[in-house]
Amino acid sequence: MNTAPAKGKLVSLAAIAAAILVIDQITKALVTERLALGASTPIVPDFLHFTLVRNTGMAFGLLSRADLPYKAALVTLLSAVAMAAVVYYALQAPDNDRLTRGGLAFILGGALGNIVDRVRLGYVVDFIDVFYGNTHWPAFNVADSCICIGVGLLLIDGFKQKKPEAAMTVPVSAGQGDR
Repeated sequence: MNTAPAKGKLVSLAAIAAAILVIDQITKALVTERLALGASTPIVPDFLHFTLVRNTGMAFGLLSRADLPYKAALVTLLSAVAMAAVVYYALQAPDNDRLTRGGLAFILGGALGNIVDRVRLGYVVDFIDVFYGNTHWPAFNVADSCICIGVGLLLIDGFKQKKPEAAMTVPVSAGQGDR
């Protein structure tokens, strides 16, 4: 059995995910170094601020207000299971399906970035605050952005017209099938 294609898939998946993890952790370190919890710095006034928050839930604050026993462990476990599914799916994707594997690598890198925070801090550092007037999108981070980009790539790939596999048929000469 030739494991070279699987190894190549794994290496490219790991390289992209690692790059995302590093960028995510650097941006979070810079923000936590420069902003106090709850402090906000305008980037684009009245639209985009960097506001340091702690997210004890999942993506975009899902479950952050829930008072569940062992919530941190539960959220980390759910994320780890999702990451395992992403790796499995990426390894099953055909070699020529780069868009799918790229999307999955972005999802994996983002998930890793947030899991590192949960394990290390007990919460995820979020800081990108997009709003209009009093309407705020839940704060997010680079990891969350990469997860969304990855999902977008998977959606684009899903809507692409796939070429059907060439049927493995043996041509029948004229007159041979009429007997």
